[in-house]
Amino acid sequence: MNFILGAISLLVTFGLVVLIEKLFKKEGLFVWIGISTIIANILVCKSIDLLGFTTNLGNIMFASNFLATDIICEKYSFKESKKAVMLGLCSQIIFLLITQLSLAYIPNEVDTIQSSMENLFSLNLRVSIASMIMYFFSNMVDIYLFEFIKRKVPSKLWLRNNVATIVSNCLENYFFNFLAFLGIYDLKTIFIIATSTTIIEILLAVCDTPFLYLAEKSK
Repeated sequence: MNFILGAISLLVTFGLVVLIEKLFKKEGLFVWIGISTIIANILVCKSIDLLGFTTNLGNIMFASNFLATDIICEKYSFKESKKAVMLGLCSQIIFLLITQLSLAYIPNEVDTIQSSMENLFSLNLRVSIASMIMYFFSNMVDIYLFEFIKRKVPSKLWLRNNVATIVSNCLENYFFNFLAFLGIYDLKTIFIIATSTTIIEILLAVCDTPFLYLAEKSK
């Protein structure tokens, strides 16, 4: 069941990225990156089993950011893709600031939501900082590598998309898990967590290639 739902979520999410770009051009992708970053930060709280691996629901939304920035880099400019990455980082910071402020309010006696909000938004400072650092780092690696390969091999869209996305995802997963969990889990456990997540995200990176071609054909 999770595999079927995952396949549907992938088609819907990546399809929406292409549709948003078709309707609203790069401005639509800027909005998508801001919204998807926030949604992913909420969905990441839910863990699931998929293809024999333990992962979280935020992976597809996070992956859609790489698709969106690659489309911007391919169809508009490298400069605009850097702006998109900065927008995503600002969205994360604003999301954290506002949710933490909301938790500080004292609920009244009829409130039934505070405990649920605490479960979703309670801040682990180390994990949150690691997440923001690696979001920015991995997405910048993605667009720099994408642009570099584009200049060297301009005819191979599939090559620059897959190499840039897979390399940046691998770096993000391993460095994030070491930054966030070193000293909490042993090295073997950290490596297993990072590897299982990376395998899922490599599959997502491969799956986003047809959607990049769809977006590119609408020039």
